[in-house]
Amino acid sequence: MTFIVDEKRKKAYQETVFTINGEKVLFNLVEYFNAVPFDLIIIAVKGTALEEVIKEIKKCVDKNTIIISVLNGIDSEKVISEYYGREKVIYAVAQGMDAMKFGTSLKYTKEGQLLLGITDFKQKDKLDKLTSFFDQAKINYEVKGDILHSMWAKFMLNVGINQTCMAYNTNYSGALMPGEANDTLIAAMKEIIELSHYEGVDLTETDLKHYIEIIRTLAPLGLPSMAQDAKVRRYSEVEMFAGTVISLASKHKLKVPTNEFLYKRIRGIENSY
Repeated sequence: MTFIVDEKRKKAYQETVFTINGEKVLFNLVEYFNAVPFDLIIIAVKGTALEEVIKEIKKCVDKNTIIISVLNGIDSEKVISEYYGREKVIYAVAQGMDAMKFGTSLKYTKEGQLLLGITDFKQKDKLDKLTSFFDQAKINYEVKGDILHSMWAKFMLNVGINQTCMAYNTNYSGALMPGEANDTLIAAMKEIIELSHYEGVDLTETDLKHYIEIIRTLAPLGLPSMAQDAKVRRYSEVEMFAGTVISLASKHKLKVPTNEFLYKRIRGIENSY
């Protein structure tokens, strides 16, 4: 496994000690301008860095490359496809993990799972190659027939739990306890259910209940990424969540008061940095 980085990050990372669950780990680092084509590229960055990363991996991509994105949100695959071609991009959803990263230390209790799928049969050959590799590497995955439904369901989860935990300065357990935070969590997710119907994806209350149960399996004191952002005064992906919801709702003339509330509250937190 190779991590593609810029020159500044390579120097900094080589001088840094990283740990995962307390164990020291070393990474193979290559500057993007010295990279060669890879069979598989996994894009795992903040949404705010996507455009820059797409350009930096240019030397890593050839006609045989498979690209998956594990970014939050619902449009990274579309953005990547516009640059490198739809046939190279396999849709992926990462879910069920409870990793928390502070500084150079990462801790988790749940490894999670990748949901994979395609929207065009022309992608089937690359999907088969990817799942064959994951089988060999013993990576937990599931192929979904309707991957867009899975992506919207995960989006619903993130719009709810990520934003609620940051807005209320709470953890998974706090967001599940009866009260204002939990009411906000559920209301934000329900707004995604309604919005999905206008976008050709039929989420239901069953999807909502399923993802609430997934939250219950995570470390109770754990924090989703946006709550981690707030702890270190880092700008979040609120534009990818509430920002996207508000934009799509405007297109369909829908009201999304909970997401508008979360957007304003989170922007207020970030403006105080």
